[in-house]
Amino acid sequence: MEFPLNRSAVPELLVRPSSPSTNSELLALAADPAVPSFTALLTLDQTAGRGRLDRSWVAPAGTALALSVLVRDALRHPLAPWLPLLAGLSLAEALDESAPGRVAVKWPNDLLLDGLKVCGILIEVAPGGRDAVIGSGLNLTQTAEQLPVATATSLALAGVVLEPGDLDRLIARYLARLRNELEAPGPVSRLRERVVARCATIGAQVVVSLADGSTLLGTATGIDATGHLEVRGESGDTVVVAVGDVVHVRPA
Repeated sequence: MEFPLNRSAVPELLVRPSSPSTNSELLALAADPAVPSFTALLTLDQTAGRGRLDRSWVAPAGTALALSVLVRDALRHPLAPWLPLLAGLSLAEALDESAPGRVAVKWPNDLLLDGLKVCGILIEVAPGGRDAVIGSGLNLTQTAEQLPVATATSLALAGVVLEPGDLDRLIARYLARLRNELEAPGPVSRLRERVVARCATIGAQVVVSLADGSTLLGTATGIDATGHLEVRGESGDTVVVAVGDVVHVRPA
């Protein structure tokens, strides 16, 4: 695999023919302070990947992209609370060239293509609590039978064809956007506006599984200044959700 455009997009690009987990591998490398921020590691064959809530994420070799990016001092960055949504927005914008107007952000860490999940994002904190790795798993060519759930899709299944060189360009666009957003951050208010405009969760009827084991049913009405989801519950009161697993019962 060759990704020439990405060699200039990040300080170091590590391409693996196979990796158990790009996040785990990059987290281990991050222990060396000489490894620079925005080092990226990718593979098209991740054999023991995982998603949010420690769910497994496995795809047949060659059918999905696993990509992880190291961000030094991420937990001290002013946009730290926004990292999952910022990464999702950056990748959604990068996908616009291949699937214009079809990719949306689902709070807090997924991308939807035509309403179906095409990518998940997992952020893990390195030992020491300062650095983080932003991992993304993008479905490329899986068939319906190869996908884990009926609510998922792949680029190919949705009719998005990547010609030779397109994947390199897509990854380069994503890494450039993500790096620029973090190295030269604009106002949080502007980032919030962009995320809200791209977020399919807002306006949808949702079921939120909360961290304490309870369930919240209501309508997602917005995202606050810290990236938390605002949900108007059945009682009419608005609940601010910092952490939760969201299912869209009825799309916006």
